[in-house]
Amino acid sequence: MRQQDLLIHKLKEYARSDMYPFHMPGHKRTGDMGFPDPFTVDITEIDGFDNLHHPEGILQSSMDWAAQVYGADQTYYLVNGSSSGILSAVCGAVPRGGRILVSRNCHKSVYHGICLNQLKASYVYPQEIDGLGIQGGVLPSDVDMMLKRYMDTQAVLIVSPTYDGVVSDIKGIAEVVHGAGLPLIVDEAHGAHFRFGEMFPVSALDLGADVVIQSVHKTMPSLTQTALLHIRNNRPDQGCYGDRERIDRYVHMVQSSSPSYVFMASIENSIYQMEHMDMEPYRGEIMKLRERLRGMGRLRLVDTDIIGQYGIHDLDVSKIVISTRDSSLTGADLDSILRREYHLEMEMCGADYVTAITTPMDRSEGLRRLGDALMEIDNRTGPAKSGISNVYSMRSDTAMTIADAMDGKHRKVRLEDCAGSISGEFVYIYPPGIPIVAPGEWISRRSLDVIMEYMKKGLPVQGPADQSLAYIEIVQKD
Repeated sequence: MRQQDLLIHKLKEYARSDMYPFHMPGHKRTGDMGFPDPFTVDITEIDGFDNLHHPEGILQSSMDWAAQVYGADQTYYLVNGSSSGILSAVCGAVPRGGRILVSRNCHKSVYHGICLNQLKASYVYPQEIDGLGIQGGVLPSDVDMMLKRYMDTQAVLIVSPTYDGVVSDIKGIAEVVHGAGLPLIVDEAHGAHFRFGEMFPVSALDLGADVVIQSVHKTMPSLTQTALLHIRNNRPDQGCYGDRERIDRYVHMVQSSSPSYVFMASIENSIYQMEHMDMEPYRGEIMKLRERLRGMGRLRLVDTDIIGQYGIHDLDVSKIVISTRDSSLTGADLDSILRREYHLEMEMCGADYVTAITTPMDRSEGLRRLGDALMEIDNRTGPAKSGISNVYSMRSDTAMTIADAMDGKHRKVRLEDCAGSISGEFVYIYPPGIPIVAPGEWISRRSLDVIMEYMKKGLPVQGPADQSLAYIEIVQKD
């Protein structure tokens, strides 16, 4: 490899460009946040600096402080991202071979935890929002129905907020789950900032969740790969959360044995920065942008008018989600135009929408550029083409556990011929990394049509071992 082709040079070149980031990490490349050159402070577990896997000194004090800030009984710093927290919570809350109820719009790491611990999974589905193409919230009544159907369930895991900022009724869900004597885990990866301003929804930690996982790098000024796992005793009638020791054990299994002190300092610093930040200027800029985007004609801002419908208890207004359902554009079209013509990089695109992540680290100039671009594109786009259903609200029939499907005998079939087969692989768009089809599920004609449509629209369909997507592995039945 030539020196000029090294990744670091590519990163420097990109940093010098005028591409503006409406994606994670939340620091938005705005500066060092008080950090020196990372090479000068990159150490290991030397005297006086504690040990993340056996904290007794400054790291324990730091995590205790973070727990106080977030209102947790115990907080863990995660240097392997939220995925490590998800794996720890899933494996710690449900014994091997047990059953867990999860919202079907979970991140792939939830399914990985289910596979690793050879769990049986039941699914509760989010509502679909009419005309927008994005997923709504999960209803407490649906959770209650599934718990009564599967009496052997041992824990419940819900995603809230979604990638697009949709918040479910966690308080209502917690009451249902606790009424069944079970713990509630909430994947709040996109809500680490909820604690720091009245403009944001209330954190699941304050609404009854027993375990909450958050990615601080997504919406706070922290380095990529940093996250938090919180435990809170929200079931006082049943004593302290019974699986805390098991979760602790798994945290140390899935985290690196050589955790980065730069990462841990970044987590701590981001919480400190958010705790001392005046959110009012940011709130004013976001509200100004949202008011402006309400004036679009064919493009549509996902706005607070949907609260109280489709299982939506609240909405994170820091996420700017633009639906293309009423325009001639697909989500991939709008994403490409914003990148190519306006040098604005979105967080993700779906079939019929794009999502931009904003944080308190965004600059007024960047938010203005986004508003200008969307208004110009809206003025020139044509009338609507047909949209497709939100795939995460589509019911899937399960033939076997994820682990059995992944470990069983497979055979390759052409993707277009796989309907009616049992999938041996994941199929998902990344981001957001939510399976369209999971191993062990029957591949329905409707799911296959959605996958083929997503490929046609140029969305990043991933998962199968055959990266050309010509073939998929299915379970070979005896």
